[in-house]
Amino acid sequence: SDHMENICGYLMKYTNLVTGWQYRFFVLNNDAGLLEYFVNEQSRHLKPRGTLQLAGAVISPSDEDSHTFTVNAASGEQYKLRATDAKERQHWVSRLQICTQHHTEAIGKNNPPLKSRSFSLASQGSASSPGVQRRPSQNAVSFFNVGHHRLSTGKRVPIMQPDHLVDVREMMSQAEGQQRDLIRSIECLPVSGHLTSLDQDLLMLKATSMATMNCLNDCFHILQLQHASQQKGSLPAGTTINWLEPKISLANHFKNGAAQNFPAEINKPASVREEQSVAEPCQLTREPEEINPDEELEDICDDKEDDLGAVEEQRSVILHLLSQLKLGMDLTRVVLPTFILEKRSLLEMYADFMSHPDLFIAITNGTTPEERMIRFVEYYLTSFHEGRKGAIAKKPYNPIIGETFHCSWRMPKSDIATDAGSNSSAHSASESVTLPKDLEGQKELDYYTVKFVAEQVSHHPPVSGFYAECAERKMCVNAHVWTKSKFLGMSIGVTMVGEGLLSLLEHGEEYTFSLPCAYARSILTVPWVELGGKVNINCAKTGYSASINFHTKPFYGGKLHRVTGEVKQNMTNTVVCRVQGEWNSVLEFTYSNGETKYVDLTKLSVTRKRVRPLEKQGPFESRRLWQHVTESLRDGDIDKATEHKRALEERQRNEERLRAETETPWCTKYFLKEGDGWVYHKPLWKTVSAVQTQQTDTN
Repeated sequence: SDHMENICGYLMKYTNLVTGWQYRFFVLNNDAGLLEYFVNEQSRHLKPRGTLQLAGAVISPSDEDSHTFTVNAASGEQYKLRATDAKERQHWVSRLQICTQHHTEAIGKNNPPLKSRSFSLASQGSASSPGVQRRPSQNAVSFFNVGHHRLSTGKRVPIMQPDHLVDVREMMSQAEGQQRDLIRSIECLPVSGHLTSLDQDLLMLKATSMATMNCLNDCFHILQLQHASQQKGSLPAGTTINWLEPKISLANHFKNGAAQNFPAEINKPASVREEQSVAEPCQLTREPEEINPDEELEDICDDKEDDLGAVEEQRSVILHLLSQLKLGMDLTRVVLPTFILEKRSLLEMYADFMSHPDLFIAITNGTTPEERMIRFVEYYLTSFHEGRKGAIAKKPYNPIIGETFHCSWRMPKSDIATDAGSNSSAHSASESVTLPKDLEGQKELDYYTVKFVAEQVSHHPPVSGFYAECAERKMCVNAHVWTKSKFLGMSIGVTMVGEGLLSLLEHGEEYTFSLPCAYARSILTVPWVELGGKVNINCAKTGYSASINFHTKPFYGGKLHRVTGEVKQNMTNTVVCRVQGEWNSVLEFTYSNGETKYVDLTKLSVTRKRVRPLEKQGPFESRRLWQHVTESLRDGDIDKATEHKRALEERQRNEERLRAETETPWCTKYFLKEGDGWVYHKPLWKTVSAVQTQQTDTN
């Protein structure tokens, strides 16, 4: 309340594509909970050009830039606004959020739960219904009071009894049943003729009816909370409140909004029963397994994701999904329809970022700290192109907790880039330190081996750890990533929270780096991916750093997938290399000596990873775990893929529930928690350090 001040000032407001941005004078009325705007300050005494009720609104800073933000009212109306700078945006956003929270909480405090009363769905559609006759001048508080029985002021509101909540639940069940009947009726219409099941108005009706049911479920949850708070003081110690959970879920409406009645357990495919009967992961061996690279075979799988047919055919499912989402909503717990999935796990996608192992190994061959930093930047920028499978934006499988992925790459030593005079010195340094016993036999081989392992270490929040090493070149990379996804309107944004660490043990150097945000754009038409945000690469020992900007496409003009960056020496603030281009096309590197180098990513050779055959993989290795989902997607059987996916997710929920009830912590297999991050249990820097210590003791 200390910050509940009325503020006013000029902001730019986005109107439409034709008019664009216009300066308007805005007034925040904290007492009334209103955001009003006028043509200019002089017309402030006149009627506002527009008014937004802030109770129940969502205030969201935009990812586009540091000046833009949106105000999304509960009525569905939206203001897209732009301040003069980041500081002014923060001032408006914070004041709007405080006002919004105050008036939203006031609604819950000032409005008691509904009394039990007879309910008829037929009567609710009548034009005389008080909810339909809402006047524009009503504020949020008076609107929420519509339909309540009149209560004399000063009388205490009677506490709502549990059986009343049951009555409400029964009414909602009836409404849900009628909503499902509506969906089925629409889907029974012919696909051609005067009125079809693909009619745009009917598709929108399906989406909005689903949104209405979800809104009712949200209201019901508010009733539960209010009922619990009223009884809080009168409940005896130790009493447990059993919540009446909403029945409706996206998983039950994945196929054009219709609920799926899966066959009984005995009729389920054997593969589904197998997925549901796998033992509790903590009961399996959680001891780290040493994977023999000789057991891995070159990967022949080539699942390109260029098929647009499924997206076009499932347009109604997308509309249905959008009807349930709010701007800024966290999508971590949202069950997405199966047809938008890639045929690989997120853990395997991280492995595909390593598809240019020759560039990775060549980093340590740089003769100077400057050259090694530039080589790392080159490798970093070339990794994202192969990480994407095709032009269409599809989503990899969400890894199950305890899921792992292993692979390796073999790279002929003759293919690794070296500089004149650096090859011999690099190799002599390599052989000056004795390798661990399990690597001694590999010294005479004519190729380098890069090994990779990834593990899903946490489910909520979803955190993945991955580690790669080339023991012969004494280099390794360790990273942990928390994927935070949000709904942004006609796009979905994914923030990659976490940090990576590249260790070049021959040089005693460590490079820290972060990852850019990813966006799935145009999700109602042909979805595509772009990267955005600023990332930094730093080496504390050498004082070199790199700043890289992934540029999102502006509203008007501009190129797609643009990236710019520079490498500099921090002590002298000297830029030693600049880079520009597109992260999925051609990159241009300009060096301090005036030389320029072009890298065409579309022509860059890709080294296929090596993976163990399915029959040799453990039950929680990605490809074996998801094999039935992947096979069904390849066959184009979306229903079957969804059934297998649901079995895996249901098993994970049951296991999580069991661990919570028995207070059993989850045991990771390959990664250990250290501070805020996750580190591989046997990183190369520990192995080499132990060998060096042993050599010193022997001498």
